[in-house]
Amino acid sequence: MAELQNLAYVVFAVSDLPAWRAYATDIVGLGVADLGDGRLGLRMDEHPWRILVETGADDDMTHAGWDLGSQNALDDYIVGLRAKGADVREESAACAAGRCVTRLYRLTDPNGICHEFFAGRTDLADDGGDLSPILRGPGFITGDLGIGHILPVSKDYEQGVRWYQDVLGLRYSDRIRQEIAPGVFADATFFHSASGRHHSLATGSFPSPKRLNHLMLEYRDMNDVGLACDRAKKAKIPIVLELGHHPNDQMFSFYMRTPSGFGLELGHGGLVIDDATWEPQLYDVMSDWGHARNMNMVD
Repeated sequence: MAELQNLAYVVFAVSDLPAWRAYATDIVGLGVADLGDGRLGLRMDEHPWRILVETGADDDMTHAGWDLGSQNALDDYIVGLRAKGADVREESAACAAGRCVTRLYRLTDPNGICHEFFAGRTDLADDGGDLSPILRGPGFITGDLGIGHILPVSKDYEQGVRWYQDVLGLRYSDRIRQEIAPGVFADATFFHSASGRHHSLATGSFPSPKRLNHLMLEYRDMNDVGLACDRAKKAKIPIVLELGHHPNDQMFSFYMRTPSGFGLELGHGGLVIDDATWEPQLYDVMSDWGHARNMNMVD
Protein backbone atom coordinates (compact mmCIF):
# COMPACT_ATOMS: atom_id res chain seq x y z
CA MET A 1 0.00 0.00 0.00
CA ALA A 2 1.21 3.51 -0.82
CA GLU A 3 2.15 5.63 2.19
CA LEU A 4 1.53 9.17 3.35
CA GLN A 5 4.61 11.25 2.54
CA ASN A 6 4.03 14.20 4.86
CA LEU A 7 1.51 16.36 6.68
CA ALA A 8 1.18 19.21 4.20
CA TYR A 9 -1.39 21.53 5.78
CA VAL A 10 -3.99 22.01 8.49
CA VAL A 11 -7.31 23.88 8.57
CA PHE A 12 -8.69 25.70 11.60
CA ALA A 13 -12.16 27.13 12.25
CA VAL A 14 -11.58 30.31 14.29
CA SER A 15 -13.82 32.91 15.90
CA ASP A 16 -11.36 35.85 15.78
CA LEU A 17 -9.67 36.23 12.40
CA PRO A 18 -7.93 39.58 13.18
CA ALA A 19 -6.38 38.06 16.32
CA TRP A 20 -5.01 35.18 14.25
CA ARG A 21 -3.54 37.57 11.67
CA ALA A 22 -1.67 39.52 14.36
CA TYR A 23 -0.56 36.33 16.14
CA ALA A 24 0.75 34.77 12.93
CA THR A 25 2.75 37.77 11.75
CA ASP A 26 3.79 39.54 14.97
CA ILE A 27 4.53 36.53 17.19
CA VAL A 28 5.21 33.46 15.01
CA GLY A 29 6.64 35.10 11.89
CA LEU A 30 4.36 33.56 9.27
CA GLY A 31 3.35 35.17 6.00
CA VAL A 32 -0.33 35.96 5.38
CA ALA A 33 -2.38 35.62 2.20
CA ASP A 34 -5.84 37.21 2.17
CA LEU A 35 -8.16 34.65 0.55
CA GLY A 36 -11.48 36.47 1.03
CA ASP A 37 -14.74 35.09 2.37
CA GLY A 38 -13.49 35.11 5.97
CA ARG A 39 -10.32 33.10 5.27
CA LEU A 40 -6.62 33.68 5.77
CA GLY A 41 -3.82 31.52 4.37
CA LEU A 42 -0.78 31.40 6.66
CA ARG A 43 2.41 30.83 4.69
CA MET A 44 5.67 29.11 5.66
CA ASP A 45 7.31 28.51 2.27
CA GLU A 46 6.51 28.35 -1.45
CA HIS A 47 3.18 26.63 -0.82
CA PRO A 48 0.16 28.92 -1.29
CA TRP A 49 -0.52 28.33 2.43
CA ARG A 50 0.25 25.72 5.07
CA ILE A 51 -2.35 26.80 7.63
CA LEU A 52 -5.83 27.84 6.54
CA VAL A 53 -7.87 29.76 9.11
CA GLU A 54 -11.55 30.06 8.33
CA THR A 55 -14.21 31.95 10.23
CA GLY A 56 -16.12 29.48 12.39
CA ALA A 57 -17.32 28.80 15.91
CA ASP A 58 -15.24 25.68 16.62
CA ASP A 59 -11.93 27.35 17.50
CA ASP A 60 -10.33 24.01 16.71
CA MET A 61 -8.67 22.01 13.95
CA THR A 62 -11.12 20.69 11.40
CA HIS A 63 -8.92 19.19 8.64
CA ALA A 64 -5.43 17.74 8.15
CA GLY A 65 -4.02 17.45 4.62
CA TRP A 66 -1.66 14.61 3.66
CA ASP A 67 0.47 14.54 0.52
CA LEU A 68 0.95 11.17 -1.25
CA GLY A 69 3.62 12.51 -3.60
CA SER A 70 2.26 11.22 -6.92
CA GLN A 71 -1.09 10.55 -8.55
CA ASN A 72 -0.34 6.83 -8.83
CA ALA A 73 0.48 6.66 -5.12
CA LEU A 74 -2.72 8.57 -4.33
CA ASP A 75 -4.78 6.09 -6.35
CA ASP A 76 -3.09 3.12 -4.66
CA TYR A 77 -3.57 4.63 -1.21
CA ILE A 78 -7.29 5.22 -1.76
CA VAL A 79 -7.72 1.64 -3.01
CA GLY A 80 -5.96 0.45 0.14
CA LEU A 81 -8.18 2.53 2.42
CA ARG A 82 -11.31 1.17 0.79
CA ALA A 83 -10.00 -2.39 1.12
CA LYS A 84 -9.86 -1.74 4.87
CA GLY A 85 -13.51 -0.65 4.83
CA ALA A 86 -12.75 3.07 5.26
CA ASP A 87 -15.47 5.45 4.08
CA VAL A 88 -13.16 7.64 1.99
CA ARG A 89 -14.81 9.89 -0.58
CA GLU A 90 -13.59 12.02 -3.45
CA GLU A 91 -14.47 15.71 -3.22
CA SER A 92 -15.54 18.04 -6.02
CA ALA A 93 -13.10 19.80 -8.33
CA ALA A 94 -14.10 23.10 -6.73
CA CYS A 95 -13.29 21.77 -3.27
CA ALA A 96 -9.93 20.48 -4.50
CA ALA A 97 -9.14 23.85 -6.06
CA GLY A 98 -9.86 25.50 -2.71
CA ARG A 99 -7.07 23.37 -1.23
CA CYS A 100 -4.76 24.15 -4.17
CA VAL A 101 -4.71 20.53 -5.36
CA THR A 102 -6.06 18.75 -8.43
CA ARG A 103 -7.84 15.82 -6.73
CA LEU A 104 -8.93 15.53 -3.11
CA TYR A 105 -10.24 12.67 -0.94
CA ARG A 106 -11.58 12.87 2.62
CA LEU A 107 -11.94 10.50 5.57
CA THR A 108 -13.02 11.36 9.14
CA ASP A 109 -11.18 9.79 12.07
CA PRO A 110 -12.78 8.55 15.34
CA ASN A 111 -11.98 11.89 16.98
CA GLY A 112 -13.94 13.99 14.48
CA ILE A 113 -10.99 15.30 12.45
CA CYS A 114 -11.30 15.16 8.66
CA HIS A 115 -8.16 13.85 6.93
CA GLU A 116 -7.60 14.91 3.32
CA PHE A 117 -5.44 13.11 0.77
CA PHE A 118 -3.93 14.51 -2.42
CA ALA A 119 -0.78 14.40 -4.58
CA GLY A 120 1.14 17.65 -4.95
CA ARG A 121 -0.11 21.20 -4.67
CA THR A 122 -0.66 23.82 -7.34
CA ASP A 123 0.12 27.56 -7.29
CA LEU A 124 3.60 27.10 -5.83
CA ALA A 125 5.66 30.30 -5.72
CA ASP A 126 9.34 31.12 -5.25
CA ASP A 127 8.99 34.01 -2.80
CA GLY A 128 9.85 32.04 0.35
CA GLY A 129 6.37 32.59 1.70
CA ASP A 130 6.80 36.35 2.18
CA LEU A 131 7.56 35.62 5.82
CA SER A 132 7.33 38.27 8.52
CA PRO A 133 10.47 40.40 8.93
CA ILE A 134 10.51 39.61 12.67
CA LEU A 135 12.31 36.31 11.93
CA ARG A 136 16.08 36.25 12.46
CA GLY A 137 16.71 33.03 10.51
CA PRO A 138 15.64 31.79 7.07
CA GLY A 139 12.21 30.55 8.14
CA PHE A 140 10.74 27.13 8.78
CA ILE A 141 11.72 23.50 8.14
CA THR A 142 9.11 22.15 5.72
CA GLY A 143 9.78 20.67 2.26
CA ASP A 144 9.57 16.88 2.15
CA LEU A 145 9.07 16.81 5.94
CA GLY A 146 5.81 18.74 5.76
CA ILE A 147 4.40 21.42 8.01
CA GLY A 148 5.41 19.98 11.40
CA HIS A 149 3.20 17.82 13.61
CA ILE A 150 -0.22 17.69 15.24
CA LEU A 151 -1.37 16.06 18.45
CA PRO A 152 -5.11 15.32 18.31
CA VAL A 153 -6.73 14.11 21.53
CA SER A 154 -8.23 10.63 21.27
CA LYS A 155 -11.60 9.97 22.86
CA ASP A 156 -10.52 6.33 23.16
CA TYR A 157 -6.72 6.18 23.32
CA GLU A 158 -6.19 2.60 22.16
CA GLN A 159 -8.73 3.03 19.37
CA GLY A 160 -6.99 6.22 18.25
CA VAL A 161 -3.57 4.58 18.22
CA ARG A 162 -4.88 1.65 16.18
CA TRP A 163 -6.68 3.92 13.71
CA TYR A 164 -3.73 6.18 13.00
CA GLN A 165 -1.42 3.20 12.57
CA ASP A 166 -3.66 0.62 10.89
CA VAL A 167 -6.00 2.80 8.84
CA LEU A 168 -3.91 5.88 7.98
CA GLY A 169 -0.84 3.66 7.77
CA LEU A 170 1.50 5.91 9.76
CA ARG A 171 4.71 4.35 11.07
CA TYR A 172 5.24 3.90 14.82
CA SER A 173 8.02 6.12 16.20
CA ASP A 174 7.91 5.63 19.97
CA ARG A 175 5.87 6.18 23.12
CA ILE A 176 6.15 8.22 26.32
CA ARG A 177 4.42 7.06 29.50
CA GLN A 178 5.21 9.32 32.45
CA GLU A 179 3.91 8.81 35.98
CA ILE A 180 2.70 12.26 37.01
CA ALA A 181 1.20 11.11 40.33
CA PRO A 182 1.17 7.76 42.10
CA GLY A 183 -0.61 5.41 39.70
CA VAL A 184 -1.55 8.27 37.32
CA PHE A 185 0.17 8.37 33.91
CA ALA A 186 0.44 10.81 31.02
CA ASP A 187 0.69 8.71 27.87
CA ALA A 188 1.33 9.60 24.23
CA THR A 189 2.14 7.60 21.10
CA PHE A 190 4.10 9.11 18.19
CA PHE A 191 3.90 8.32 14.46
CA HIS A 192 5.93 9.34 11.41
CA SER A 193 5.20 9.35 7.71
CA ALA A 194 7.43 8.00 4.94
CA SER A 195 9.62 11.11 4.76
CA GLY A 196 10.76 10.61 8.35
CA ARG A 197 10.04 13.68 10.50
CA HIS A 198 10.13 12.08 13.98
CA HIS A 199 6.39 12.51 14.23
CA SER A 200 3.86 14.14 11.95
CA LEU A 201 1.09 13.01 14.31
CA ALA A 202 0.94 11.94 17.93
CA THR A 203 -2.04 11.17 20.09
CA GLY A 204 -2.92 10.79 23.74
CA SER A 205 -6.02 10.65 25.88
CA PHE A 206 -6.68 13.26 28.55
CA PRO A 207 -9.41 15.76 29.44
CA SER A 208 -9.57 18.38 26.71
CA PRO A 209 -12.19 20.79 25.38
CA LYS A 210 -10.45 20.69 21.97
CA ARG A 211 -9.86 18.05 19.32
CA LEU A 212 -6.34 19.43 18.86
CA ASN A 213 -3.92 19.64 21.77
CA HIS A 214 -1.25 21.41 19.73
CA LEU A 215 0.39 22.08 16.39
CA MET A 216 4.20 22.17 16.12
CA LEU A 217 6.15 24.36 13.69
CA GLU A 218 9.94 24.09 13.44
CA TYR A 219 12.27 27.04 12.86
CA ARG A 220 15.52 26.68 10.92
CA ASP A 221 17.31 28.96 13.41
CA MET A 222 17.30 28.10 17.12
CA ASN A 223 17.36 31.82 17.97
CA ASP A 224 13.87 32.22 16.52
CA VAL A 225 12.51 29.88 19.22
CA GLY A 226 13.79 32.08 22.03
CA LEU A 227 12.83 35.30 20.26
CA ALA A 228 9.28 34.05 19.69
CA CYS A 229 9.04 33.11 23.36
CA ASP A 230 10.17 36.63 24.33
CA ARG A 231 7.62 38.20 21.95
CA ALA A 232 4.83 36.04 23.33
CA LYS A 233 5.62 37.00 26.92
CA LYS A 234 5.84 40.69 26.02
CA ALA A 235 2.43 40.42 24.31
CA LYS A 236 1.07 38.60 27.40
CA ILE A 237 0.22 35.49 25.40
CA PRO A 238 -0.18 32.58 27.85
CA ILE A 239 2.86 30.29 27.91
CA VAL A 240 1.78 26.70 28.57
CA LEU A 241 5.25 25.11 28.79
CA GLU A 242 8.46 27.10 29.15
CA LEU A 243 11.56 26.42 27.03
CA GLY A 244 12.65 22.79 27.26
CA HIS A 245 13.76 19.65 25.43
CA HIS A 246 12.00 16.39 24.53
CA PRO A 247 13.94 13.11 24.87
CA ASN A 248 12.35 11.29 21.95
CA ASP A 249 12.38 13.75 19.03
CA GLN A 250 15.19 15.90 20.52
CA MET A 251 13.13 19.05 19.96
CA PHE A 252 14.07 22.26 21.79
CA SER A 253 10.82 24.18 22.12
CA PHE A 254 8.18 26.02 24.09
CA TYR A 255 4.37 25.92 24.00
CA MET A 256 1.95 28.85 24.00
CA ARG A 257 -1.75 29.39 23.54
CA THR A 258 -3.22 30.33 20.16
CA PRO A 259 -6.11 32.82 19.87
CA SER A 260 -8.39 29.76 19.59
CA GLY A 261 -7.23 28.22 22.86
CA PHE A 262 -5.33 25.14 21.68
CA GLY A 263 -1.54 25.03 21.83
CA LEU A 264 1.24 25.95 19.43
CA GLU A 265 4.70 24.43 19.93
CA LEU A 266 7.56 26.34 18.31
CA GLY A 267 10.80 24.38 18.14
CA HIS A 268 14.15 23.62 16.57
CA GLY A 269 16.38 20.57 16.17
CA GLY A 270 13.86 17.75 15.65
CA LEU A 271 15.06 14.29 14.58
CA VAL A 272 14.48 12.78 11.16
CA ILE A 273 14.05 9.00 11.33
CA ASP A 274 15.93 6.52 9.17
CA ASP A 275 13.73 3.43 9.34
CA ALA A 276 16.66 1.18 8.42
CA THR A 277 18.30 1.92 11.77
CA TRP A 278 15.49 3.27 13.96
CA GLU A 279 14.65 1.40 17.17
CA PRO A 280 11.48 2.62 18.91
CA GLN A 281 11.82 3.31 22.63
CA LEU A 282 9.48 3.66 25.58
CA TYR A 283 10.34 6.83 27.52
CA ASP A 284 9.26 7.63 31.07
CA VAL A 285 9.45 11.46 30.86
CA MET A 286 7.88 13.88 28.41
CA SER A 287 10.82 16.31 28.77
CA ASP A 288 14.36 15.60 29.87
CA TRP A 289 14.84 19.22 30.93
CA GLY A 290 12.76 22.37 31.08
CA HIS A 291 9.19 22.65 29.76
CA ALA A 292 8.09 23.85 33.19
CA ARG A 293 4.31 24.02 33.20
CA ASN A 294 2.58 27.30 33.88
CA MET A 295 0.34 26.21 36.75
CA ASN A 296 -2.12 28.98 35.94
CA MET A 297 -2.88 27.31 32.62
CA VAL A 298 -5.52 24.61 32.27
CA ASP A 299 -5.17 22.19 29.32
